[in-house]
Amino acid sequence: MSATTTMPAVSMAQKAGWGTRALAILIDVIGVGIIAGAVSSILGGGPSSTQYQGLSTLFQAAYFTYFWSAAGKGQTLGSRALNIRVVKTDGSYLDYVGAFLRYVGFVISCVVFLIGVIWAAFDAQKQGWHDKIAGTYVVKA
Repeated sequence: MSATTTMPAVSMAQKAGWGTRALAILIDVIGVGIIAGAVSSILGGGPSSTQYQGLSTLFQAAYFTYFWSAAGKGQTLGSRALNIRVVKTDGSYLDYVGAFLRYVGFVISCVVFLIGVIWAAFDAQKQGWHDKIAGTYVVKA
């Protein structure tokens, strides 16, 4: 078999551009932030409190893990709005462990001055560090 016949079909799929991916994440982070802020206010903390930061991180981890997994069909609400989805390099959906690993990789990509996120704009396969860590692509749905 030649190398082209053994490559997964998803590697040839149309990948989502960096701007589309960034806008989808922005939509998601704003939504999760609003919910975390509301819950934190109900519990007596403000938007600058440690309680808010903890809730926001917890909600983000749960949100992205669920929606990036097979349960969410690889699409967060922002991804659905922009018609993109996360798939493994073999074209299947992530399980919860893989989706959580991608989330951890995303946090790492953001912490290093967004270098891991910006990486997707220049990578031949349009993968950020978190995609490489989890073995995923973001493709047009």
